[in-house]
Amino acid sequence: MPSVTNNPELWDAVLSRDASRDGSFVFAVRSTGIYCRPSCPARRPRREQVQFFQLPEAAEQAGFRACRRCRPRRVRHHHPEIELVRRVCAAIEENDEQPLTLEKLSASTGLSAHHLQRTFKEVMGITPRQYAESRRLTQFKANVKSGASVTAAMYDAGYGSSRGLYEKSSAHLGMTPATYGRGGRGMRIIYTIADCSLGRLLVAATERGVCSVALGDSDIELVKGLFAEYPNASIDSKDTAISPSLNLWLNQVLEHLNRKTPRIDLPLDIRATAFQWRVWDELRQIPLGATRSYQQIANAIGKPKAVRAVARACASNHAALVIPCHRVVREDKTLGGYRWGLERKRKLLDAEERALTS
Repeated sequence: MPSVTNNPELWDAVLSRDASRDGSFVFAVRSTGIYCRPSCPARRPRREQVQFFQLPEAAEQAGFRACRRCRPRRVRHHHPEIELVRRVCAAIEENDEQPLTLEKLSASTGLSAHHLQRTFKEVMGITPRQYAESRRLTQFKANVKSGASVTAAMYDAGYGSSRGLYEKSSAHLGMTPATYGRGGRGMRIIYTIADCSLGRLLVAATERGVCSVALGDSDIELVKGLFAEYPNASIDSKDTAISPSLNLWLNQVLEHLNRKTPRIDLPLDIRATAFQWRVWDELRQIPLGATRSYQQIANAIGKPKAVRAVARACASNHAALVIPCHRVVREDKTLGGYRWGLERKRKLLDAEERALTS
């Protein structure tokens, strides 16, 4: 199968926004870190900034993220071997916690292990195992950046022990996981705490936006949780530069709790994986007074088998109310979990339902 990387016809298709080429390749822009389908209506970049890939998954493997405007992942590929590789990538992504062996992938596709491995490597440039390992390592790095401990990040990314992680850390991280985990120092966070209908409310922020909204029974509990989320940051309750914005954001959260506003739109400065953001963006689309099941959210983001991953993304939400994870329930309508307490989740849902009917 010929490489698409240096084919001049591809650039012509991009310039003409040729929709007939959608599904045959994607183009990525180095300056923005985004990849698109050929027909994307966005403004065209300079040619020297563009790189071509046969698959969206290959573009993501190289560090690019999908365009939210043209949604290139939703296009089916014209070539059966390319479509096969996309199905294999999807299977690997849906089984991050228990990586699939080549034999299992072979059985699910009906191809011999040798043929599957060869086809996958021709298209992606790496083997299925290397693709899975790369995804796990990327997940680990994102978890550590979001404030998780090295141990928690390791297990959440699917590593059964530290041995596998440390064997790959020097080549892929350039440092040990523990050293990587000390990144992010220099981040300055201020917080404020107030009474609300659900107990005590903490809102914390950096100069760029809100990094935590938490509910609790005591100030000590809330502050301790903030330090646990951001162990390397400089955290204080006073900062003249950020305080005016923080007080404004606190008032917006309180007004929402008092049913004066239907939703909260605040600037967020939260470190998360791409998958977590996809889930959280979907949660913010749930209207006041409505609920969705974990399965419905998984379906909405195009990952119907990722129900448990959706539940983990909800549980890892650092911005209560702003990202309304309390509106996600189980398929049988039972509450499921809520990191700030099931009783608070029940009160929130009851209050929102009453506000909607009144």
